[in-house]
Amino acid sequence: MTAGFNMRNLARFASGAALPAAMLILVGLMVIPVSPLLLDISFVLNIMVSLAILMVALSAAKPLDFSAFPTVLLLATLFRLALNVASTRVVLVHGHEGTASAGHVIEAFGQVLIGGDYVVGLFVFVVLMIINLVVITKGAGRVSEVSARFTLDALPGKQMAIDADLNAGLLTPDEAKARRQEVATEADFYGSMDGASKFVKGDAVAGLLILFVNIVGGLILGMASHGLSFSEAGSTYVTLAIGDALVAQIPALLLSIAAASIVTRVASPLDLSGQIASQFASPAIWMAVGGILFVLGLVPAMPQMLILPAAALSFAIGWQMKRAAAEAEALPAPAAPAPDPHHIDWADVNESSPCQLEIGYALVSLVDERKGAPLMGRITGIRKQLSKELGFVVPAVKVADDLSLPGNVYRISIAGVIVGEDEVFPNEMLALDSGDLVTKVTGRPCKDPTFGLDALWIPKASQNDAIAAGYTVVDPATVVATHLNNSVVASAAELFGIDDAQALLDHLKAHYPQLAQNLSPQGYSLPRVAGLCKELLVERVPLRDFRKIAEAMVALAGQQLSDTDLVEAVRQRIGALIIQTIVPSRMPLPVVTFSPEIEMLLNQSVRANPGAEWPFEHGMAMKIIEQVGQAVEPLLLSTRSFALVASPICRSALSRLVRATFPDVAVISYLEIPANKQTEIVATIGGEVPRLAHDEDAQMKDQPHES
Repeated sequence: MTAGFNMRNLARFASGAALPAAMLILVGLMVIPVSPLLLDISFVLNIMVSLAILMVALSAAKPLDFSAFPTVLLLATLFRLALNVASTRVVLVHGHEGTASAGHVIEAFGQVLIGGDYVVGLFVFVVLMIINLVVITKGAGRVSEVSARFTLDALPGKQMAIDADLNAGLLTPDEAKARRQEVATEADFYGSMDGASKFVKGDAVAGLLILFVNIVGGLILGMASHGLSFSEAGSTYVTLAIGDALVAQIPALLLSIAAASIVTRVASPLDLSGQIASQFASPAIWMAVGGILFVLGLVPAMPQMLILPAAALSFAIGWQMKRAAAEAEALPAPAAPAPDPHHIDWADVNESSPCQLEIGYALVSLVDERKGAPLMGRITGIRKQLSKELGFVVPAVKVADDLSLPGNVYRISIAGVIVGEDEVFPNEMLALDSGDLVTKVTGRPCKDPTFGLDALWIPKASQNDAIAAGYTVVDPATVVATHLNNSVVASAAELFGIDDAQALLDHLKAHYPQLAQNLSPQGYSLPRVAGLCKELLVERVPLRDFRKIAEAMVALAGQQLSDTDLVEAVRQRIGALIIQTIVPSRMPLPVVTFSPEIEMLLNQSVRANPGAEWPFEHGMAMKIIEQVGQAVEPLLLSTRSFALVASPICRSALSRLVRATFPDVAVISYLEIPANKQTEIVATIGGEVPRLAHDEDAQMKDQPHES
C-alpha cells in the first residue's frame, strides 16, 4: 500500500512538473547551442504536435470541447519560435560547412521541397506567408474578435434565461450551475481566442523577419568570415534559411487552420467531418452539379475528356444517395421488444406527477389536440398563474383517461389522495344560478363542483337564453379547470416538498446571498425550512415573497422556538403579507371577533394542554364551530372577504379547528394586523347580537393597538 501511495504521489508530481519543465526546455533552446540531431528531433516533434492540435480541432463538436486551445496555441507558438532561434544559431555558425550542417530536416525542406533552387523556394515561402498571414490568420482573428464581443454582450441575457428556467422548474439547481459555468467558460474562451489570434499573426510576421536575418546574416558571415563568394554564400545560406523558414512555417500554417476551424465552428452534436457530410448528403445538390458540368462540357472549347467524367461522377453520387435514402425508408421500423409479463418496473407502481387528472372516455375530446384540446390550455394557464401566486413551481398535471371511471366523470388526485370528483358533459354548458334570475331555463339540475352552487346542464343552443335569464354560463373545460384550480390551492402544502424548499433557497442565494447564508444551514435545516413553508401554505399564506419570510426566520434564529411557535412568530412578522391576501391595502380589514368570555375559555384550554394539536374538549369544540358557523355563513354566502381574529395564544389551535369545517376562513391573531391597518368588526361570536359593522367607531375587543 505504501509503494502504491508513493507511486501515485510520484505520478502526481510528475504531472504537475511537466509544464514547468517544458517551459525551461523552451528557454534552453533559445540560449543554449544544440546539435543538429537534437534540432531534427525537435522539428519532427513540432510537426507532430501541430498535426495533433489540428486533428483535435477538426474532431471537436463545439468550440468548448477544446477549451484549452488558446493556451495550447501559445505554447506551440513559443516552441516554434524557440526552434527558430536555435536553428538560426546553427545556420549562422555552421552554414559554411554545407547544407547538411543544420540537420537533415532543414536540408530536406531546403532541397527537396524547393527543387534545389533557392529563388523558387523564396517565392514558395512568400506565397505560404501570404496565405497564412493575409487570409487564414486575419480571417480567424476577425472572427475571434466578433465572437468575443457578441458572447460578452449576450452574457447577461444568458444568465437571466438560466435563472428564469430555474425558477420555472425546467432546470435543477445542479443543471443551472453547470449552465452558468458553461456560459462563463464560453465567454472566457472567446476572449482568450481573441488574444491568441494575435500570437498567430505575430508568429507569421516573426517568420518573415527571421528569414531576412538568416539570409542577410549568412551572406555577411559567409563572405566576411569564411571567404565564400557571393554565389557560394547565397546558394548555401539562402537554401538553409528558406529550408528553416519552411520547416517552421508549415506547422504555423497547420495551427492557423486549427484556430480558424475552432472559431468558425457552429455548435452541433457532430464533429466537423460529420457536419459537412450531413449537409452535403442531399441527392438534389449532386444532380444539379452534374447537370451544370454536363452543359459546360458541351461547349466546344472546354476539355470534354475532363469535364464530362466529372459530370458523370456527380450524377452517380446523387443517384447513389437517392437509392440509399429510398432503401432506408423502405426498411421496416425495428419492432419494440415484447414486454415481459412477469417484469414489474417502478413505472408500474410510481406515478410521475403528484397532481393527476383522470377522465372518463367521454371526456377525451377535452384533451384531444385535433379538437383544440381546450382543457390542456387552461391547465397550463392555471399552473403558471398558481406558481406566481403561491411562490413555488406547481408540478405538471398528469392527464390520463381511466376506463374504470364512468364516461363523463373526472377525478382529481393530489399526492395520491382523491380531492375532487364530479361529472361534466362535453357537449353541454353549465348554467350557474346567480341568485338574481329573471326567468328559469330547463336543464339537468346539479351542483357546481367547485363552490356547490345550484346549476343546470343545458344544451349549447340554449346558452344565449340562459345568459338573458341571468345565469352564468361556462363550458365543461372551464368547469374542470376551475375545480382543479381550487383543489390545487387547497392542497398546495401537499405539493410542496424539500426539493421545492431547496429551490427557494437557491433562488434566495442567487439574489440575496448574505440572507441565504444566515438562513440555512447555519440557522435552520432544510427540513425545518420546508416544514415552515408547508404550514404557511396550509393556511393559504403564499411564499411568493420568500425574502420577507427568510428575514423573519433569521431575526428569530437566536430564540429557542418550537416549530409551532416559530410559525406563529414568523406570521406576526409578515402580517402585512397575510392581510393583503384577504383585502386590498386601501380597504379596511373586515374581522369577526370573539367575546371576552369565549376568548378567555379558548386561551385556558390551550394553556391546559400545551403542545396538543386538539386542546379543546369535544363538546366545547362543537359549540365553537356552531357559533362560528352562525357568524361567518352569511358572510361566505355574500362572498365578502373577512378574517376571524383571535388571541395569539389560541390562534394556531383555533385555525386547525375552524379549517376542518370552513377551509376558506382565514384565522389571524391580533399581532398579525399592522398598526396602520384599519379594521371593521362585522360580527362578534358570543356577543349578545352578531352585528354587521357599518359603524366607523367600532373597535376590536382586547386589541392591543388602535384599529
